[in-house]
Amino acid sequence: MRPSLQAVPTPASFADLPLAQPPDGQQLENIKSHLDLILLALESLAGLSSEAMLQAAKELNLEAVIGDRVTLWRLRQSNPLRKSSGGRKKLDVEEARSLVLIICHLARQQQDDIRRACALLEQMTEQGQEPHRAALLGDYLDNFSNTYQERMEEGEAIASASLVGLALKLLIDLLFYGAKNGHRRLWLALIDQGKT
Repeated sequence: MRPSLQAVPTPASFADLPLAQPPDGQQLENIKSHLDLILLALESLAGLSSEAMLQAAKELNLEAVIGDRVTLWRLRQSNPLRKSSGGRKKLDVEEARSLVLIICHLARQQQDDIRRACALLEQMTEQGQEPHRAALLGDYLDNFSNTYQERMEEGEAIASASLVGLALKLLIDLLFYGAKNGHRRLWLALIDQGKT
């Protein structure tokens, strides 16, 4: 039997993720959408699978919150931007915090690729060239766009330039989330963004 969330000891890192007041329903909707998009960016850049995400949960002692593929799938399906295929659930604050820690852990593991991609983006921008002309960025942008269009409700309707802009913003964000205290930076950005 799976332990209840109240019985689960909270990781010390949760202390770095303050919350003055619980987010309302709309804030949680915004938070879970953004978390799923960041995971999509990580998947697109590094080819990460759900297995890698579950391994990160294990390494962070978060198995009681996110311990199997079904739980992870249901959390990701809770993104209101996704095409409905059932299994949606409400995301609670502990699950959101857990996803923040997992994302930042994975971003640290993928820091070399993230830095290389960001350096290429800077180089291409300075040279006035399209980012997709660099192989690493081109693959990332293609993977992100294809997966977004496949999974998200508005995927078919969104303009290609908007998707590229979103993918590049998330890539730059990952650079910061993989740094020291990245989990705190991401959490504060989510809380701030959740209010809008």
